[in-house]
Amino acid sequence: MTVLSPTGVGITRLAGNIGAEITGVDASRPLEAEVVASVRAALLRHKLIVLRDQELDYDSQVAFARRLGDLTLGHPIYDAPKGRPALREMDSRQGTRANHWHTDLTFIERPPAFALLHSKIIPPVGGDTIWANTASAYQSLPQELRDLADRLRIVHSNDSDYTDDTVAARGDYISVRYEAEHPAVRVHPETGERSLLLGGFARSVVGLPPQAGRDLIRVLQEYVTKPEQTVRWKWRVGDLVIWDNQATMHYAIYDYGDEPRRGERLTIIGDVPVGVDGRPGRALAGDTSAYSGGTV
Repeated sequence: MTVLSPTGVGITRLAGNIGAEITGVDASRPLEAEVVASVRAALLRHKLIVLRDQELDYDSQVAFARRLGDLTLGHPIYDAPKGRPALREMDSRQGTRANHWHTDLTFIERPPAFALLHSKIIPPVGGDTIWANTASAYQSLPQELRDLADRLRIVHSNDSDYTDDTVAARGDYISVRYEAEHPAVRVHPETGERSLLLGGFARSVVGLPPQAGRDLIRVLQEYVTKPEQTVRWKWRVGDLVIWDNQATMHYAIYDYGDEPRRGERLTIIGDVPVGVDGRPGRALAGDTSAYSGGTV
């Protein structure tokens, strides 16, 4: 069922707990403030939104993304393409994959708030992406486990399970160590919702022995990746997918062999995650101030 907002923006839910397809929006053109507000409201409510058949070059994608917030640099580790400082190319021919559950860049003090990925090349078969709602996953926790999660602090690192699984040039990726300590449960800065902040960069729980911490992270993670919390998207060229990185986790399925797959991603500067007790996250290693400096 498609619901029309007063601005004429169409919203069709994709799954029970996450995802919506947006119609009536051409991201390549200047948009009225009311339309942008409708898009943002849909993003915050559904955590993931998809706009089909968007014809975007770098400049038009940047212009649209800026309506959602200030842009980060393309990546805190990788260099951006010349003349396109906000761009991160997700190109399988460069060894770029993301086939491990993760929330983007949680190993820095200020992970991105939102991410916008525009599909340029898709394989003939495979290459879907799955997103999970970490807010509804938090609500699904048994009360005792929820109370425990509210008190936990977790260390995230670029030297991680995610890196082991997905990065071809691992030595380059961890040549500079980045670590941050974040609450296991963050409070969303706009909606006030609580969500689990975990994923493949999560390495240890503060105050627990290594094995016990990893076991506890695994238990919490299993609630996030239950099918009930997820939506699976089959890409088409021109799809613009936007997700709330403050309340989601995702997994790009690597089932397309040597076929090319490429998307262009922009990210919006995020806040330092804040826990239920009001304590913010903090950087433990590595300087990413230029990445989220708001100068793009």
